[in-house]
Amino acid sequence: MIGTNELLMIFGVIVLLFGAAKLPELARSMGSSMGEFKKAQKESELNLKEFEKSLKEPAAPKSKVQETAQRLGIEIRGKTDDQLLDEIQKSTERPKEVSEP
Repeated sequence: MIGTNELLMIFGVIVLLFGAAKLPELARSMGSSMGEFKKAQKESELNLKEFEKSLKEPAAPKSKVQETAQRLGIEIRGKTDDQLLDEIQKSTERPKEVSEP
């Protein structure tokens, strides 16, 4: 463990290298760097937990209706095949926008 004398010596060397005027700027940049690092660390831990959760839950096989709805960009979570069929039918009945050349 670093003692008090060692910390004072390190701080003195830092003051000599960077000057007293640059210390607040240096501390600010170090603080923002640490904040970004902690943010990235939390995000990666969350991604890892989600990945582990997805490995534990067995993936239910998708029906053809679900696959078709997903390809059309329709949200399939929590919907029955009948509901999805209705949404597929509605999406195919809408007139497509035609871009003029």
